[in-house]
Amino acid sequence: MTVQPPQSVTSTAFADGPRLLADVGGTNARFALEFAHGRIELIDVLACADYPTLADALRAYLASPALAAAGVTAIRHAAIAIANPVTGDLVRMTNHHWEFSIDALRQECGFATLLVENDFTALARALPYLDASQKRQVGGGAACAQRSMGLLGAGTGLGVSGLVPAAGGWGALRSEGGHVTFSPANDTEIAILRFAWGEFEHVSAERLLSGVGLELIYRALAHLNDQPDLRLLAPEISRRALAGECALCDQVIEVFCGMLGTVAGNLAITLGAQGGIYIGGGIVPRLGARFDASSFRSRFEQKGRFVSYLAQVPTYVITAAYPAFLGVSAILSEKLSASAATAD
Repeated sequence: MTVQPPQSVTSTAFADGPRLLADVGGTNARFALEFAHGRIELIDVLACADYPTLADALRAYLASPALAAAGVTAIRHAAIAIANPVTGDLVRMTNHHWEFSIDALRQECGFATLLVENDFTALARALPYLDASQKRQVGGGAACAQRSMGLLGAGTGLGVSGLVPAAGGWGALRSEGGHVTFSPANDTEIAILRFAWGEFEHVSAERLLSGVGLELIYRALAHLNDQPDLRLLAPEISRRALAGECALCDQVIEVFCGMLGTVAGNLAITLGAQGGIYIGGGIVPRLGARFDASSFRSRFEQKGRFVSYLAQVPTYVITAAYPAFLGVSAILSEKLSASAATAD
């Protein structure tokens, strides 16, 4: 993978060797090495369930034959984007059992520098670097330069962040907006919420807008439509819907997209995101044209007196394969540059 670096940065190889970049979700951990600004290679994806700890997964990647063949012997600097709040040295993942001390992990792996950042904070930092081939617009609107941007994405959980103009660049929000209380917008969603209350005391947006959320919507709609609950998992629900094999599964996808539209519209209004709203995560990009044809965009704009305001805000699906690497790379570069300036 070769990515577009910031215009002010050359592609000269790093003097102190390649940097490790990681994007750790509740299901998969993605690793890569950055040899120079914008030159990201040796990407590998490891299943989190296959490793007792994040350190085990890191060691497995660093010991891979591909790195040995490339002549990589040591890594000094590393940065990890992780699907979890990062508020101190101890990190306990919300959607996986891994927990670790950042400094202990740094020492265990022999890194001089180890940064750990929320995955959607890192992904937000990547937004300015996405070119036209790495995103797809859904609906109308046009982005205003140097205006706030919003980001959300459904996968194992629901990630939310935003990017706001700051002195000399951008500031990414450390948000846990996926855990806000879900708000239904029609009678069907009210019925789904009542069903969900039978399982959860608090129904957040993430309870419904995630992989397990697709499964919860499926169970709720099967119950409401007096149809058998086959206990389908999220990938099978999406597969059957996209293949036209199951009307109930297609209804699940439609309801999911509508709910996501409402949450995206809320985020746009909250942030004043005239730079656009971006959709990432593992679910929506796989829906392709089905998402574009869904009620997502109409629900995004469905805000009463603010319909005209939201009609001007563009919405994009992120289609880049590993966009979080761009953001976590930018964060690590800034940290190392600041450290070098302080040393001077």
